[in-house]
Amino acid sequence: MEQAGAETMAEPTLEEKIGRCPPRLQAIIEEFREAEPRERLEYLLEYALEMPELPTWLQERRDQMEQVHECQTPVFVYTELDANGAHFYIDVPPESPTVRGYAAAVQQGLEGARPEEVLQVPDDLPLLLGLNQALSYQRLRGLYALLSYLKRQVRERLAQETAEAGP
Repeated sequence: MEQAGAETMAEPTLEEKIGRCPPRLQAIIEEFREAEPRERLEYLLEYALEMPELPTWLQERRDQMEQVHECQTPVFVYTELDANGAHFYIDVPPESPTVRGYAAAVQQGLEGARPEEVLQVPDDLPLLLGLNQALSYQRLRGLYALLSYLKRQVRERLAQETAEAGP
């Protein structure tokens, strides 16, 4: 018997999860989902090659970037919010094309998204991309962590803006 006032929430469907993502990220997810697992790895390599270098101002202040410790590869992230949305700067060495490709896909998919849109992205994004069929669990763990760091930085920047705005 169900308790009064208790609501049961069904797990969102795959389509609902994808629908929570910003349009750019939805397009990337669809691209990956339509591909075979081997092709997904090739897509990651293509995205890795497209990843932009860090801007000069951030290269000079790299100590302001946060390391994603759960990644086996040294991954560093920095988030900015402005009137044009969220901007993510991610540094991944070229010697790690899989992680670099995932980071580049996430960066492209979230660039300019409103903070609320970023925070709505499902935590299981690597699964939505179908990467669980192409990568080991150990590698996936770092990919899940990368999105967590970006979302936490967005929450921190929003809190900072609220504090600076004052009462």
